[in-house]
Amino acid sequence: MSFPRVGVIGAGQLARMMAVPASDLGIDFKVFATIPNDSAAQVSHFVLGDYTKIDAVLEFAKSCDVLTFEHELVPQSVIKAVEAAGIKVYPQSESFTYSQDKLEMRKKIAELNLPNPKWQKYQGEGCEIGFPLIAKLPSGGYDGRGVFQIDSEAQLQELHIKAGTLLLEEKLNFDYEISVMVARSPHDQAATWPATLTIQSDGICTSTVTPVPEISDALANKVQAAALEIASGISLVGVMAVEMFIIGENFYINELALRPHNSGHWSIEGSETSQFEQHLRAILDLPLGSTALRTKFTVMGNVLGGEKSDMYRPYLHLMARAPNLKFHQYGKEVKPGRKIGHVTMCGENLLQLQQEVAHAVDYMNGVIDE
Repeated sequence: MSFPRVGVIGAGQLARMMAVPASDLGIDFKVFATIPNDSAAQVSHFVLGDYTKIDAVLEFAKSCDVLTFEHELVPQSVIKAVEAAGIKVYPQSESFTYSQDKLEMRKKIAELNLPNPKWQKYQGEGCEIGFPLIAKLPSGGYDGRGVFQIDSEAQLQELHIKAGTLLLEEKLNFDYEISVMVARSPHDQAATWPATLTIQSDGICTSTVTPVPEISDALANKVQAAALEIASGISLVGVMAVEMFIIGENFYINELALRPHNSGHWSIEGSETSQFEQHLRAILDLPLGSTALRTKFTVMGNVLGGEKSDMYRPYLHLMARAPNLKFHQYGKEVKPGRKIGHVTMCGENLLQLQQEVAHAVDYMNGVIDE
């Protein structure tokens, strides 16, 4: 056996963070980028092209042993063309549907007898869910995009006229949101990480805490079991984030992301095996790594673009203040609200970890200057 070549469609920060364990494992790694200064293109071999064009993706794929993705935007026609050419693609097109099409995802969760919120497909008439409700575009949305709170029939009709078919869901008054990362390989080995508390602002995850503080053992076991059941039920190969709402001791599936995910970034420092290494192991059908925690808690904070554009200078203050704070820069131009990096801290004292991570994020984006 020789070291394989893994190709990734997409060259954002997820592919960039995948490049590190690929290098450690000696795997030949290349990305299909849109522009030369894409995040992963800065640190990896890359090919430029349009991921919606079958011929361009096929040419790239033929130089790889396994093809994978860092976003859900690749058309099904492109993925199926690569599969038809005899190239290994993970996740496979049939599985990837549940990350790309929220209506198909809802049907599958119902088929698996796992808890959905009340939902329906909406094509302009017969709304069966009371207002206020949540309307989602079936495909193309992330980080709060394509998700709308609808308070009246008039608002619903206005959105339908603009967007077409919608997924409607009841608006749950949930206690908190979590994500469970799960991995599965072609020969059906599977593993989960402990559930992660995700803290949102305007639909964007701003920080995470792993494991979820004060979650009962029974609920923690239930949500991990559900993630494993979904992984098996959709024939997942790779890693996946299962986003859930928690109400008391009950959970409801929110969305699936069949790729490394922002809610799993903590695993780089906080777990024996990061989500990025695990994804590579899974798609290459290698034995999966341990998902055991390294410390009691790991807190991650997303750095969003703000007043400061110099992301290097803050190191002088932050590294002196908290030597165990870990930094990840994505090499992106700083723009307001854009994810440009994240910071992570592991330890035993949760309150201290949250305070230090919050301070670091605020200092890096210019909210505070001391």
